[in-house]
Amino acid sequence: MKSLYFRFVMTTFAIMIVSSLIAFFVSNIYYQFVLKPYNDEKNTKIAQDVVDTFYKQEPAIKLDDYLEGIAGLSYQMYLVDEKGRGTAYGTAYRDLTLDSKIIESVQRGKVYHGMAEYPFGLFVTGFFENELANSIGVPIQAEGKQYALFLRPDVEKQFGEMRYFLAIQVLLTLGLSFLFVAASTLEIVRPIRRLTEATKKIANGNYNIKLNMTRKDEIGNLAHHFSNMAKSLHRLEEMRQEFVSNVSHEIQSPLASIQGFSQTLRTEKMDKEDQEQYLSIIENESRRLSALSKQLLLLASLDKEEAALDKTEFDVAEQIKQVLQMMEWSWRQKDLAVEINLTPTNINADASLLHQVWTNLINNAIKFTDHGGTLSVSSTYNKGYAVIKVRDTGMGITSEDLPYVFDRFYKADKSRSRKSKESSSGLGLSIVKKIVDLHGGMISVESEPGKGTEFVVQLPRK
Repeated sequence: MKSLYFRFVMTTFAIMIVSSLIAFFVSNIYYQFVLKPYNDEKNTKIAQDVVDTFYKQEPAIKLDDYLEGIAGLSYQMYLVDEKGRGTAYGTAYRDLTLDSKIIESVQRGKVYHGMAEYPFGLFVTGFFENELANSIGVPIQAEGKQYALFLRPDVEKQFGEMRYFLAIQVLLTLGLSFLFVAASTLEIVRPIRRLTEATKKIANGNYNIKLNMTRKDEIGNLAHHFSNMAKSLHRLEEMRQEFVSNVSHEIQSPLASIQGFSQTLRTEKMDKEDQEQYLSIIENESRRLSALSKQLLLLASLDKEEAALDKTEFDVAEQIKQVLQMMEWSWRQKDLAVEINLTPTNINADASLLHQVWTNLINNAIKFTDHGGTLSVSSTYNKGYAVIKVRDTGMGITSEDLPYVFDRFYKADKSRSRKSKESSSGLGLSIVKKIVDLHGGMISVESEPGKGTEFVVQLPRK
């Protein structure tokens, strides 16, 4: 399998080569349609100046001597007489092929524009082709004879050193570019390789990942988020293990009680009062197991997210009143003062699941509030959200326990000093949060030991 480094380097090289070819092709288009006509026009003027200057100096100077002198200025010339005989001055043309009719027309006085008429090529070759056909032809007279003079710049002499300089520069540029691309790509790919190694460690169950990266670019952000993900996975794994342990414990304890008391009832003789007490304990433990299994099934169904919701429109304030009425015996038994401030609030939600939310929150408030305390429930509107608050005046929750109250099986009774004869599975608040999250809402908790606890639920009205 090709590595990312190999792909990156090869892609960069390919881009450089393709870009160079495209640039070369575009330059050729520019040469063919802009520079070639200009080059033809410029060299035509030079050829005419050569002829005019010769006429001014004739007969003081011979044509051959004059053309030899002009050739020394880095020009290639070819002189054809009336009989078709040609003489080269300066560097010889590589190819002297040219239609005799063209030569005759030049001798008769017509200018030949070979540069402008040179065939179109894929690359910029017209400027460098050392051919007679790629020249300017002008008529010239000397000693009563008619000649055709063909002229073009001697590119090799005019640009010889510069050509080598440019060739060396291009080769060095390409070589250094490839070298720097390979080095810089290695620097880019190195942190990705570290991330790959870290991913392998996580796959093997090692979440203690440290990526010491100070980069501020996208890879640095990726490393930062990857580290956070590793911490979250570590926390999730700890929660999973704790969840399994808690489930086993929560199931094992009532099963042990049921097994022990039922065995005692079978093997020992006892009076009716003891029998009733043992049977009552077995019944309570059975109910506890049943409640736990229902909560676990509810969590499993909620984990399916949207599939668990059956939304209808209803008044959440009226629903909360029904929950308070249903639990009236519990709060009256503790002689709690109940403060109700419920504004009619219609929302589109799953009524049965939200009934579970209010039942859990209000039940917790009653359970953990001392005799004679206060329970407050209110509902209001706020920017498209229904805001429901449930507050008690119980012992409160410590700051150490507060971040974990919504974790599954988390129990803070020992830290909160909340005394209750009722058993708790530690799943109630996690179910509440899951239901609120599924509705696109938010739940928060504020508490202070000795002063009470307030849960705030915000649910979108639609």
